[in-house]
Amino acid sequence: MNLARIFEALAAAYPDRDAIIAPTRRLTYATLAERARRLASVLRAHGLGCRRERNALQNHESGQDHVGLYLLNSPEYLEGMLGSHAARVAPFNVNYRYVDDELLYLLEDADAVGLVFHARYASTLARIRDRLPRLRLLLQVDDGSGERLLPDALDYEAALAAASPVPPDAACSPDDLYILYTGGTTGAPKGVLWRQEDIYFGAMSGQPPGVPPPATIPELVERAANGAYLRTLPTPPLMHGAAQWAAFAALHQGGAVVLQARPDRLDPDDIWGTVAREGVNLLLLVGDAFARPLLDGLDRRSYDLSRLFVILSGGAILSPHLKQALLERIPHAMVIDGFGASETGGHGAMSTRAGDEARTGTFAMADTVVLREDLSGELPPGSPDVGWVARTRHVPLGYYKDAAKTARTFPVVGGTRYAVPGDHGRILADGSIVVLGRGSVSINTGGEKVYPEEVEQALRRHPSIYDAVVVGTPDERFGEQVTAVVQLRPGAHATHEELVELAARHLARYKLPKTTVWVDEITRSPSGKPDYRWARARALAARGLAPG
Repeated sequence: MNLARIFEALAAAYPDRDAIIAPTRRLTYATLAERARRLASVLRAHGLGCRRERNALQNHESGQDHVGLYLLNSPEYLEGMLGSHAARVAPFNVNYRYVDDELLYLLEDADAVGLVFHARYASTLARIRDRLPRLRLLLQVDDGSGERLLPDALDYEAALAAASPVPPDAACSPDDLYILYTGGTTGAPKGVLWRQEDIYFGAMSGQPPGVPPPATIPELVERAANGAYLRTLPTPPLMHGAAQWAAFAALHQGGAVVLQARPDRLDPDDIWGTVAREGVNLLLLVGDAFARPLLDGLDRRSYDLSRLFVILSGGAILSPHLKQALLERIPHAMVIDGFGASETGGHGAMSTRAGDEARTGTFAMADTVVLREDLSGELPPGSPDVGWVARTRHVPLGYYKDAAKTARTFPVVGGTRYAVPGDHGRILADGSIVVLGRGSVSINTGGEKVYPEEVEQALRRHPSIYDAVVVGTPDERFGEQVTAVVQLRPGAHATHEELVELAARHLARYKLPKTTVWVDEITRSPSGKPDYRWARARALAARGLAPG
């Protein structure tokens, strides 16, 4: 199951079917396949490809050239992925919000030799260009920003127009890499290396957890015969893993990827207008940070959402009261809470329909267990103990250039290799898993462990709160204390005491915030994930403490 081969087979079977629906153009499967082949020809003409096969490498190594995708959501993003895969080049995601030093770190860490970028980022790239000697191929995509072509860059469209549409002579393999850099909200970004066959089964098949996906390309093509109706709109940036997975899942089912007009910001009118106009069936969002403004948009205007059947959330918690609000406004839809990570793919889900009790945190999981805290083995179903949520079978190879972190995150226990990204959980008697939260951001107060996510959910129930992030700050008596960083709704008011009183209805006393820090705006990643490093720095600054 190689991603380039899969799409070529789909394009051959369904050439005239819509593959990408953008505001100003539509690309059929045949057109997208041809453009991807042309990009592959450009990459191969510049000497990029695979240099060492997988069987000659360690799990933290790559034998392929790497090309960064420094783009907003656009057809070129998916073309960039498919064209790179066809050339046996490994594309990777670039956070378009990075400032100079962050961008420099990422491109150096990834050993990037090529970059496909929107013109609006040319000035940022120009400032660090001289410090990137490996970077030898620049493809600049005109985005209407008026930025001039960088002196050593090629115009993307001109390069494709001059390139061969014939498939490159490259022996694409299931072992070829899919690289996904983590967001870096709790530490430096890390490049997660997946075999393409593993990421297909782990996140891109389009099948829910527990449902066997097509196991061969002919079977996938046959199942996609009836998928022309499917329209998926990934609202998060395509640099976010969940958005890539949703897009490829749509294509692998024979459907189309729909793109909004304003990919640089979350515009509720743009999103809902696109859903209504294009008959979107599946809408991907990222937790409360996306659901809240989208709900506000539905309060302002009504839209024809009759063809929207699935609202899928991944990457951050979707609080029960916001699930309920979505189902009240779109009662025929189903809300699916997805669970996954860059290191595990999408492997858990919880579905809620109108009339169901809206809950969060408990997931039906595929190929997933809970390992004991000391990694000595698996906890049996029904165990009261807390352990590490771990995925088996289709898991990444490791972290690029980091053998030590690869060994820690992907340990072999009892002869089985696991992905253990750091989430704590319990396994229930029926095999479902209660996810408590990420251990790296948990708060240890007086020996008790507090997971920020559950405190954040409780605080967001307050009608005056627009957003909240919870972190640990130093406490002389208890080691750490729970500190809430809170953004109020415009014109709203709340006190620390009111928040504690509300949270006390849902949480044990030791989990309640001892301090509230009020901010004008919560900083999140473009994909909607909380930036815990930023939140802790703000909390420490409010107490006159230095970060550390």
